[in-house]
Amino acid sequence: MMYAKLLFLPFLLFLNPTISERNPVEVNLPLIKEDLPYLLPFYKKLHQMPEVSLHEKETSALLASELRKIGISVTENIGNTYGIVGIFKNGDGPTLLYRTDMDALPMAEKTGLPYASSKIHESNGSKSGVMHSCGHDMHMTTWLGTARALVKMKDQWKGTLMLIGQPAEEIGAGAKAMLEAGLYEKYGVPDYAIGLHCSPTIPAGKVGYGKGFTMATSESVNITVYGIGAHGASPHMSVDPIVLSSLLIMDLQTITSRNLKPIESAVVTVGSIHAGTASNIIPDEVKLGLTLRTFKEDVRQMIHKRIVEICNGTAMAAGLPPEKYPKVEFPSVYIAANYNNELLVDKLIKSAKNAIGSEQVVDAEVQMVAEDFSAYGRTTHKVPSVLFWLGTAPEERIKKNNLPGLHSPFYYPEPEKSLETGILVTSKSLIDLFNRK
Repeated sequence: MMYAKLLFLPFLLFLNPTISERNPVEVNLPLIKEDLPYLLPFYKKLHQMPEVSLHEKETSALLASELRKIGISVTENIGNTYGIVGIFKNGDGPTLLYRTDMDALPMAEKTGLPYASSKIHESNGSKSGVMHSCGHDMHMTTWLGTARALVKMKDQWKGTLMLIGQPAEEIGAGAKAMLEAGLYEKYGVPDYAIGLHCSPTIPAGKVGYGKGFTMATSESVNITVYGIGAHGASPHMSVDPIVLSSLLIMDLQTITSRNLKPIESAVVTVGSIHAGTASNIIPDEVKLGLTLRTFKEDVRQMIHKRIVEICNGTAMAAGLPPEKYPKVEFPSVYIAANYNNELLVDKLIKSAKNAIGSEQVVDAEVQMVAEDFSAYGRTTHKVPSVLFWLGTAPEERIKKNNLPGLHSPFYYPEPEKSLETGILVTSKSLIDLFNRK
């Protein structure tokens, strides 16, 4: 009798695959390819209309309009920003969050592409070019293409698709604003959250995944170094803050080389120095701007402590009184490190390999760049989240060993292959997650 039951089990699973796990769905590649003639011009349009952080008015309106065209309910202006939330309910099942960022960077494009951005941004009387040099235009188009594919394939999955169009990623403010506006309270806590980011070094047609910490905590620190100003020809009458700043900059590098365990990782970079008005004047203060990159909280706190100690010690050695010790300003808001849930990564890798082949799925190395996507998994709800890399490097640039990084005025993705891969992998991943039991 037991033997008969075992023989009968496969038939039961065929009739009701939800007993264990529904049969994997083959994502329709021709369906995605057929949509590229629509999506490629859309991508180029986005590339030509970049908007900087917190100014994504036209971009968000365009995305909202596109979602409404395919029957997705959209709410705009989330959190007093241009953030949007699209909800597509498709029966009973899990809720999956898929996020794209929307903002561009204040820099002039130098790619020479026929669809290059020539847009100018004006702020406080100054002007700058604007460019999608971090691939957010590719993120948005892949996001839209995936939404279009999932709506067309709605008979193959059940659940709720939560599409997030997020502003202000580049300044680390967008995810925080949307979450604080009650994103999860108003629209539901997702079972999983996923996003992708363009890679300037992974070839187009491939995707990359990392487990655990994949991107660093990022925070900007401002230091005002005080001194006693004097004539440039009378340095003995001064306490030169430029000299103190030079000593300080060199000593700060010893934090990672001598205070941090060799097996840990961190970056302390002084990225800006502002001092003086003329060559024959010793000023009375210098402004320094730092970026700190860490993964662990105890490492971050140690670096904070050492920065203050080094600043105070440098000023003390120069004979300055305590009231003239450097002023160190740590930010109250910063971008937390991105942590990819290991179990979810395993699921997504399996889906990606089924979609594009094992040889097209690569291990991605940890990077010290930062992304505020991390916020969606760091609330009290502890939503499992993964941000994976979409390869975008064009073959001809790889052959020439000419691969500019993100935030370069020369960066651009290979549009067609990147889009096709991104939509195929993301659609397959989402459908597989919807159909898991």
